[in-house]
Amino acid sequence: MAENEQINVEETASEVSSPKGKKNFPAKAKGERKERAPRKEASEFEKRVVSVRRVTKVVKGGRTLRFSALVVVGDGKGRVGLGIGKSKDVSSSIEKATTIAKRNVKTVPIVNGTIPHEIIGKYSATSIMLLPAPEGTGVIAGGSARAVIELAGIKNIVTKIHGSSNKINCVKATMEGLLGLRTREEIARRRGKSVKEI
Repeated sequence: MAENEQINVEETASEVSSPKGKKNFPAKAKGERKERAPRKEASEFEKRVVSVRRVTKVVKGGRTLRFSALVVVGDGKGRVGLGIGKSKDVSSSIEKATTIAKRNVKTVPIVNGTIPHEIIGKYSATSIMLLPAPEGTGVIAGGSARAVIELAGIKNIVTKIHGSSNKINCVKATMEGLLGLRTREEIARRRGKSVKEI
């Protein structure tokens, strides 16, 4: 019995002195912090990093190395935006680009999961042809153009890029093309006619 009592006393002493026993008191505070952490509202926009490049600037003291990030954001319901951010490290350049992209969100017309008509978007030396496609076609596009199209919420489309394949130019040309789209209702309203008359 005496041996058992000694063992129990040692176990209780070890529990009190062990770090696990010490953690019992602040555990509630930490638990509360974890519950408070998700204060950030769930963003309605989905983010996609298209490219991250190293850029150097030659100054009097030598070269300064920075990172340039191209980010596209969209809600999949016709709203999409792009932004370019530069910083000394990758994470902060992506954050800058994301805030700029959210500030420059535009609305794109979508009809039955595709675009209302064909159009050619141009920016600098890049031009992209956007063609509407029937249900089941999917998104046939290059990596940089695909990011804009998918985040805009377009499900079926066929694209072809001509000229420069620079990612920034491709994304901006795609945006120019999407922003040039018009629905039948918009055209009828501008002409002062009904949709049937058109």
